[in-house]
Amino acid sequence: MSAITIQTQSLVLVSQTKEEARTQIDELSASERACVSAAWLALLESSSAVDPWVHGFVMTLRTDGKVVGKCGYTGPPGLDGVVEIAYGVDPSYQGRGYATEAAGGLVAYAFADSRIRLVCAHTFSEVNASTRVLMKCGFQKRGEVISPEDGLVWRWERRNRATPA
Repeated sequence: MSAITIQTQSLVLVSQTKEEARTQIDELSASERACVSAAWLALLESSSAVDPWVHGFVMTLRTDGKVVGKCGYTGPPGLDGVVEIAYGVDPSYQGRGYATEAAGGLVAYAFADSRIRLVCAHTFSEVNASTRVLMKCGFQKRGEVISPEDGLVWRWERRNRATPA
C-alpha cells in the first residue's frame, strides 16, 4: 500500500510508514520516549506497513513541501465508531491556520470511512489555540475527562451527520 495523502487548501498531509513512525520514536530523548503510550506502541508493532490510523501524517505546505507539523489519529476506529484526532504545528508556523486545516482534513478523511460515527479530541481544560481550532472545525465541548497522561482535559466531539446517532 502506498502513502495516503489528504489535501487541504494550503497543506498536503502525507501518511507515515511504520518504519518512519518507529524511527521518530527512536529519535526521542529518553524522557520524551517515556511519555509515549504503551498502548500506542503496541498498536504500532501490530500495524501494517502503512496505517493512517496509527502512524499519523506529516503536514507539508502545498507550495514548497516544507514540513510544518504532524497530525493523526490516536488509534484505529473503535467498535463504537469513534476515532480521536491530534495535531501539532511547529512553533515557527503557528498562527497561520494550519492546525485548523489539518484537523478539518483528518475529520473529512475519517467521515469518508463508513465505520466512523464520531470524531473526538481532547485539550487542556482552558481556552487556548487548540480549543479555537476545534470550534472552527465544528466540534462541541462535551465535558471533562481524566487523561492518564495529561490529567483533567476537555473532551470535544463532532458527529458524522451521514451516520445515525
